[in-house]
Amino acid sequence: MPCADVLPLVAISASTDTPSKPKRNNRELARTTGLVVLAVVATLFAVLNLNKVEVNWIVGKGHAPLIVVIVVSVLVGVLFTHFAERRSAKRR
Repeated sequence: MPCADVLPLVAISASTDTPSKPKRNNRELARTTGLVVLAVVATLFAVLNLNKVEVNWIVGKGHAPLIVVIVVSVLVGVLFTHFAERRSAKRR
């Protein structure tokens, strides 16, 4: 004989309706595609420039792979640009 004190199980389901992500517009897709292409070109550039080169410092000379010299030069340029932009933004 079933017990009268037992409540029937009620299935409560949580709503699985999650808000859908907005679709990317053409500008975002073009930017993403451009970044992927740039990454591939940069990778190929790095792989093809592994030759040792002579680096003339102010106080001496040394040898380093060409890609290291290029990457360090780019990073120095990025830092100079960053600080120049910050300085010009403060003047406004």
